[in-house]
Amino acid sequence: MRIAPPVVADTADTPAPARPLSGLRTALADTASVGLAFLPLGLAFGALVTQSGLDWWWAGLSAALVYAGSFEFLLIGMVSAVAPLASIAATAFMVNVRHVFYALSYPLHRVEGPIGKAYGTFALSDEAFALTSGEQARSWPGRRVIGLQLLLHLYWVAGSVAGALLGSLIPDSVTGLDFALTALFTVLAVDAVRDLRGDLPTPLLALFSALFARLFFPGELLLAAFALFTLGLLARHLATRRTPSHA
Repeated sequence: MRIAPPVVADTADTPAPARPLSGLRTALADTASVGLAFLPLGLAFGALVTQSGLDWWWAGLSAALVYAGSFEFLLIGMVSAVAPLASIAATAFMVNVRHVFYALSYPLHRVEGPIGKAYGTFALSDEAFALTSGEQARSWPGRRVIGLQLLLHLYWVAGSVAGALLGSLIPDSVTGLDFALTALFTVLAVDAVRDLRGDLPTPLLALFSALFARLFFPGELLLAAFALFTLGLLARHLATRRTPSHA
């Protein structure tokens, strides 16, 4: 009886399995700059929690479940003042309504599975939107997008808990930690402008919207600025569609 030799599969054209460490290094590289900015922000927030008379674990709980950045700073003061739930809900809506506009262009369609999409919606932050809206990020797969959001979330939780635990060691004379949020958005805006490749009307439209809202709607500056910016983008889009193209 003749025994056939074992068949050896040709692995020359077989793609190598994805390496988790490689994906982790990629996600760390994507979020390194923002992660460094999250550290002083988290320290400031955690210190605010303990200085407001709340237990340290409130910082980690808020960072993990609320995860709303600037609103969390407001929330601590409202909780300490025992503000009504209706006031907290209204404030949360006014501060975070900008995320409605983010969702219009956020690459959630690349994320697979209901759990991934649900977490991607929950963890949609200003920083995640800025990092995934660039030209290079348009080819990122869904796993990379979710990995980026997860790391940003972990940075915020870790920084907040560390700030709460070390808050008593930070002297009251230390100031300027809250400016890290402004500096972070400045860096993200500069990167976004560079990625526009000469499309100056978009940042100019954003600047005009902010100045107009500051002058005429100072009490609702954020909502008014985003609404004006969105209307400006829609108007420009409609005007561009109606303009006939010339060969």
